[in-house]
Order: sequence, then structure tokens, then C-alpha cells
Amino acid sequence: MVTVLHAGDNDLVQLKRRGFGFASLFDTSIAARFLGAKALGLDVLLGTYLGVELPPSRQRDDWSRRPLSEAQRRYAEADVLHLFALRRRLTEELVRVGRLAWVEEECVALAAQPVVERVVNPNAFAGLKGARDLPPRNLGILRELYELREQLARAIDRPPFKILGEETLVRLAQALPGDATAMASIPGCTPKVIARWGDAILVAVARAQALPETALPTLERHPRPRIPAIVARRIEALRRWRTEASPRFGLEPGLLLPNRLITMIATASPLDPDELASLHGVRRWRAATFGAEIIAALASP
Repeated sequence: MVTVLHAGDNDLVQLKRRGFGFASLFDTSIAARFLGAKALGLDVLLGTYLGVELPPSRQRDDWSRRPLSEAQRRYAEADVLHLFALRRRLTEELVRVGRLAWVEEECVALAAQPVVERVVNPNAFAGLKGARDLPPRNLGILRELYELREQLARAIDRPPFKILGEETLVRLAQALPGDATAMASIPGCTPKVIARWGDAILVAVARAQALPETALPTLERHPRPRIPAIVARRIEALRRWRTEASPRFGLEPGLLLPNRLITMIATASPLDPDELASLHGVRRWRAATFGAEIIAALASP
């Protein structure tokens, strides 16, 4: 039995953590990427391939409230109602352009991908964009807010980003809101967010403001590891090849050759497509189709 889903990475993680396994799946978002789709929203794909229009979005609704409204039920049903028909149409197009095997290989890898248990990192807040630009006091507030978000996410079993976005956390740490009115001016602090978690956010901000200087976080500066000159030249050669090849094959650069693979391939410097295919994550379709070109690019620095 094939499980059909759309952009199901997060859903799969949650289901796998609950003991579900997947022998076979088909992700319509992955399929659309291999067809060169510029927009990957389910509503866009349904309109393009099936002529179906979804009901108005209810993504901003509070789905924890019961009973669900009739509009919410219609929206939830429509979100999955046409997935099998969309899979059939996308499969037809993939067969036409000779890329069905590519998508099948990616979906097999997605189904088999193990769930990596989240490791509690007390300094994870420091990795947020903009965190290292904050003064110590504001950084302390960011730490408190980050931990609050983790606690809330665990309490209601939701991904942390659905509680507060990372950019919102940093903006809160910058603005130091003292009340709900001040919080409302910060992007991401919607009326629903303020109603549900506003008091907890204000308590976290006040708690961090009361910390003594000695308890504020300090960030160590770790220099980036030096990349050997020959590897750096190979990386640039692969990037140049990707820039040239992307429009030629009608694939976005990150799908054609992701950055995570570029550094690995440049470091390993495989000598032929078979050796390239043996590298973790490269995939057979990529080595078979582009292997000779990638090997040639490696030899060109």
C-alpha cells in the first residue's frame, strides 16, 4: 500500500515517533519539484494539474478547539481528498519526462529515513539568526524565551515553530515588551499567540531581566574549520557546474545538487560515477544522470 502525502516531512517525523512505519510512499511536493514546478503549495498543484480549487485557508484557526466548524471540516477534507488523483497526474508527467524513477528513489529514502531524537542543547538559542548580534541581557531573554517555547511545544505536542517562529523569538528579545500592547506590535505575536501564551512570554522576559550579570549567557567564537585549497576549488567548480546545469535540466539548484552534497563530494573527490554513487545521499538517479558531468567538474579546478 502506498501512502500519499504532500510535503510530509514533519508529518512523517511525528508519525514515526508514534511507531508508524512506511513501506512505500509518494510525496506530491517532491514529485512537483522534479517536474520543475516553481510553486509547490497544494492549492497551486491542484489548480494546475486537476483544475480543483480548495476552500479558503483555515491555517490560522485554533485547531485545538472542539467541536470543529463545518468550514474547518471541509478544509481538512479537501486537504487530502484529491491527493490520489494528483498523484496519478504527476506520475503521468514524470513518466513523460523520464523522471519517475528519480522521484521513487527519493520517496524510498524519505520513507526509510530514521527519526533523529532531538538532543537537548542548552545553547541552541545561540544558533538563531541574529542571536549573536544581541547584547548579553537581550541574549539572556532570548534563552528564556527559547526554553519557554520548548516547554510549551512539549506540553501540547506541537512542533516548536508552530508556537513561535525563530524570527519572532529574536524580535521579542530585542524589543523587551512589558505588556500585551507592546507585544502586539511585534511581527508574529498575533492576537491568538498573545491570548494563549502572552502571560508566559512576559513572565519569561521579566525573569531574564532580573538575572544578575554573572548569570547572563556568553557566546564563544569558534573559528570555521579551514578547508584545504584543493577542496575549496572543487567546491567552486561544482557550484559553477550546478549554476550552468540547473536551467538546462529545468531543476532548481538545490535539487540538482544540494549544498550538503557539494562539500562531501568535493572532499571525497570520486574518480567515476560508480564511486560517486557510493557516497551517502548522492542517490543513483543523480550519479547515473549527471555523474559524468560532476566528475568532469571535479577535474576542472
